[in-house]
This record gives sequence, structure tokens and C-alpha cells, in this order.
Amino acid sequence: MSERTLLWILAVVVGLLSGLAAVVLKQSIALLEHLVHGVIPGSQYNWAYLVTPGVGMLLSMLFVRYIIKDDIGHGVTRVLTAISRNEAHIKPHNTWSSLAASAVTIGLGGSVGAEAPIVYTGAAIGSNVARVLKLPYRQMTILLGCGAAGALAGIFKAPIAGVLFTLEILMFNISMTSILPLLFSSVTATMVTYLLMGDTVTFSGAITPFALSNIPFYIVLGLVCGFVSLYFLRTTLRVEDKLRKLHNPYLKWIMCAVLLGVLIFLFPPLYGEGYGSLNGMLNGGPAAPVLPGGAASGKWSILLFFAAIMFAKVYATALTNAGGGVGGTFGPTLFTGAVTGFVVARLVANLGIAQLPEANFVLVGMAGLMAGVMQAPLTAIFLVAEISGGYVLMFPLMITSAISFATIRIFERYSIYSKRVAQQGELLTHDSDQAVLTLLKTSDFIEHDFKTIGLDKTLGDLVQIISTSRRNLVPVVDASGIFQGIVLVDDVRRYMFNSGLYSHIHIYNLVKDAPAILSEDERMDSVMEKFERSGAWNLPVTDASGRYVGFVSKSKIFSSYRDQLHQVSDD
Repeated sequence: MSERTLLWILAVVVGLLSGLAAVVLKQSIALLEHLVHGVIPGSQYNWAYLVTPGVGMLLSMLFVRYIIKDDIGHGVTRVLTAISRNEAHIKPHNTWSSLAASAVTIGLGGSVGAEAPIVYTGAAIGSNVARVLKLPYRQMTILLGCGAAGALAGIFKAPIAGVLFTLEILMFNISMTSILPLLFSSVTATMVTYLLMGDTVTFSGAITPFALSNIPFYIVLGLVCGFVSLYFLRTTLRVEDKLRKLHNPYLKWIMCAVLLGVLIFLFPPLYGEGYGSLNGMLNGGPAAPVLPGGAASGKWSILLFFAAIMFAKVYATALTNAGGGVGGTFGPTLFTGAVTGFVVARLVANLGIAQLPEANFVLVGMAGLMAGVMQAPLTAIFLVAEISGGYVLMFPLMITSAISFATIRIFERYSIYSKRVAQQGELLTHDSDQAVLTLLKTSDFIEHDFKTIGLDKTLGDLVQIISTSRRNLVPVVDASGIFQGIVLVDDVRRYMFNSGLYSHIHIYNLVKDAPAILSEDERMDSVMEKFERSGAWNLPVTDASGRYVGFVSKSKIFSSYRDQLHQVSDD
């Protein structure tokens, strides 16, 4: 069997497994929500909702802390890290642990999305299938992408969006011929979901045909989505960073559970994924029970209520994740975008400017915020079209998504998934040169066959080392092994044959500073910059305390760079 045929077959297998995982997650969340609503009587605005999200966060935290014993949050970001730094390896437990923890978190009311955990699960399935078969990095990366594409396609019944999500967000340097496995996986997963859960779209609403007269309002919506995206991205990261400083997990859980409960009590649509409220907006506007005590009177009260939700959702999501819950920002991004579209359309109507089709603006707002927060405009356009059947909105989807994306790019270069990875210098990009440097690790190039000499030794000792060494330099260290500099063979050549000087010249008379010094975990782009600036062919490596470790050779890096570039760009 050829490598290509094997990859196609495995892509179908991974798609099948990812689709099944998506079905299991959706059904598990639905079952838990049904049990909660069965136990808790009354309307949606219920005092018990102060408690259940916190219970879900606690159960998830205990599961992760004492059973999994690994951090499984921020699934998409972890997939990016696995591709760039872990040779596409994802631990086997991630094929089910993220699924289980997120089902409990969301099913009991955690204000996060199921999409990031299922993407992590699908990617783990693809990675571990490749690991079992001992496939190389490139094939493992493709199957990892197949799992992610299949998982997203399965949970949304959106095969095109699954492929585009993988291409735009995860696998920056995949070649065109490698897209076919992604298509096989995505279509297979979607078929599994259709067979097991029916052919209805995720969001159905009263969509009306696109009207050219509404273009200015879609442009405004794009601008608003761009700035809301900026708020969403920066606030999420800032709140998570602040909450991370609380090291006691139980104290952090108590605080997050109380704050989240209060938020959901004040704004019930924040409960769970919030997709029920979205369907209400898509079918004639929000119903009275979503407001406190059913108080839906007054056109401005509804508008202000949902405007507050638009800004509060990001805090509810951050509190859920920080308090021990497992979920992603994909769903909250869709929810916030839908609310943004609704608020813009309702504001225009309340001001008497125009009567806009709110369902259309709800859907287009989803795409606008996705394009901004995730910086994936193509995924946003096709996902919303697929999950709503709203292909008649393709033009406004393109307008709003493009403007939102362009707006946030003025202020933020990276998406909510890639920002932290990029800050660590571990993000793969469409730049093949940068992608290869990201994949290379300094520690893999350290050579340890350089013989060292003490700072207090003599020329005679140095000559003995040179006579048995194949290197043209000798690293100098002190009694504690701290690196002091180097001695070049060319610099001592004129003394080497005068044995009378062997005991009179000491190493501290000959040592010179190295052109530059590298650290064991230094980023490869920094390493190459030091080589270029110094003009050296060999640079010393020290550990955090300054002890000598070895040398890195530029020629060895070039050889490995060429091989890695072949893997990255090979068709």
C-alpha cells in the first residue's frame, strides 16, 4: 500500500472516530442538561442555577486533578503547541478526558463551549492513531489535523468549516495535496453525525433574502464586531492571567463558582452554551422568560439587557475555565457574536433608522466575531452558512467578516488561540522559514565532544588536549564548571612547538570571550541571529547557572534545517 493510500484510509478512520466522539459529547451534554431541568422545576430564571454551574466546575476540577493529573484546558492552544513543540504528539488520555470533563462542565451550566474540547479530542485521536502506526512527523501532523477537522465538522455538521478551521488556525504549512485527507475525514465525521443525529441544522431561523439597502448596516456591524472581538480577546486573557495567580485550587473554585452563579442569576442566557437563547433570537426575538422574572416589557430594557450580556459573557467564560471547568471560547465567541448582531439590529430599529432582519444580523454577527477573535474569516463565513443553511447571506457574511478581521488586525496580530503560543516563540506560521526554525530545538544540536580545560592549567596541558582533539577550539571552565571562554588553536599555534614555554604560559593568558553564548532552551530564531551577528561557526551552550554544556555547530543546524524544510513543504 502506498503512503498516500494509507493516509487516505487512516483519514477516513480518524474521521469516523472523531464524528463518534462529537456525537457522544453532544448527547452527553444534552443528557446532563435534561437531568438538571428534570430535577429543578420552574422557569429558566431559577435560584438553583446559582449552584449547578459551580457543582459542574468542582466535579470537573476533581476529575482533572486526581484522575487525569494533567492540564487539559485551552484545547486548541494545546493542539498548536503539540504541532510546534511536541512533534504532533498528544497524550492518549486526551482522546477521552477532555470530552468527559467538558460534558460535565457544560451539562451542569458552565458558560463555555464544547468545540475546543472536541477539537482537542479529535486531534488526540489522529495523533495517537499515527503514533500506534509509528508514522513520521508529517503524516502524524496531517492525521492530527484530520481529527480536528472531523471533530469540528461532526459537532456542527459543517464539513467545509472543519477543513477551513484546520487550515486557517492549526496547520499553517500544509500543502495543497494534503488537503484531500482533511476532506475525507471531515466528510466522514459529518456523515456519522447525520446518521446518528438527523439532518437538521444547528441553528434554524427566519432568514430573509439579502437586501442591498442593508449593506451600510452590515459594514457597521463589521466594525462593531472588530472592536467587540478585541474586547473579548484581551479581556479573556487578562482575566485568566489574574485568576491564575490564585494558587489554591479550592479557594479559586469557590470564588469563581460564586461569581459565575451571580452572573447567571442576573443574566440567565449565560447558562451553559446559551444556544437556546440564540434560537430564540433567530425566531422572532428573545422571549420573556430569558429576562429576570420575565420582565420583557420596554424595547430599551431588552436592548440594554442583551448589551450587558454581550460584555458579561467573556467573564462568565473565564470564570468557568479558571474555576476548574473544561471548555473553550469557540462557543462563547459564537454566542457573543449573535448577541452583538441582535443588539446592533435592535438598536437601529429602536432609533427609528430602519427595520432590519434580526435573524440575519444574529447569524452575521456570529461570523463577524469569529473572524475577529479567531482571526479565521473563511472559517467564520462557511461555518455560519453551514450551521444555519443561510447561504443566501454569503455576501453580508463576507462583508462583515472581512471588516471585523481587518479591524482587529490593526490592534492584534494573533488570535485568541495563537497569542500565548506566539509569545513563547512556538507558533508555526505560513512563513516556511519561520515554521522550520520553530520546529527545531536547540537542545537537539548540542555537541558534547569538545574537551574542556581549566582556567589555571598551562600551555603544556593545552597541547596534550589539542593532540587528541579533532576540534579547532577548546572551551575553558573554572573549578565549578562555569564557562569562562574559549582558546582557539590558531591563536596558540606559534607557541605549540616551543616546549620551553609549556609551564610558563597559563590558560588565563590565552582565553578569550566567546562571540556569543547560547542557552539550552533558546529559541532557534534567536540562535540563528547570534550566529549571523557573530560570524561564528560554533557557539558554546551553558545552563541557567552558567555551567558549560557543549557547543552548537552552524553546519549541523543547516543540515537539519534542510531536512525539516523538506518535511514541511514536501507534497
